[in-house]
Amino acid sequence: MHNDLDRTDLQLLGALQDNARLTSGELAQMAHLSQSPCWRRVKRLEDDGVISGYHAMLNRRALGFGVMAFVMVGIDHQNEIASRAFEDAVVAIPEVVMFHGISGPEDFLLVVIAKDLDAYSDLLQRKLHRLPGVRHAHTYFSLQEFKGQVGGLPVPVPAPGVSSSENAPTSATTVAASSP
Repeated sequence: MHNDLDRTDLQLLGALQDNARLTSGELAQMAHLSQSPCWRRVKRLEDDGVISGYHAMLNRRALGFGVMAFVMVGIDHQNEIASRAFEDAVVAIPEVVMFHGISGPEDFLLVVIAKDLDAYSDLLQRKLHRLPGVRHAHTYFSLQEFKGQVGGLPVPVPAPGVSSSENAPTSATTVAASSP
């Protein structure tokens, strides 16, 4: 956790994470600040990389993507150039919405969306299996989504009188926009 964050910064982060469309006036009022100091704090959080962007959360099903799959991929580690070619190729596939290098018996985890099983099968055969260095790919389909991670990071708010550096991120409390 960023050590320079105080209680007000954490309140601002929680509120923006909950609703990034808050006006600067609403955000300032929630944080008990005037608009200029509030704006400067948000700008500092952006400049420091604590806030990495603002996004609309889209409903994949409403857009026709009924299938979500987790694909565990093992690659041949011949050299760094081959690994980089694999990574670059995966990043270029729009249906891959998340891509992680992982520990364990597999090398990468891809989160893939598709219109339906036929579209996923086509993607697997025409793109994923043809990626450079792929040894194997194992697919696990999402049957139900209980909690998506886009937004909703736990933002711990220190108790009154406790500095943010003393408050370890052990709580899964998310600050609501209405918090004082």
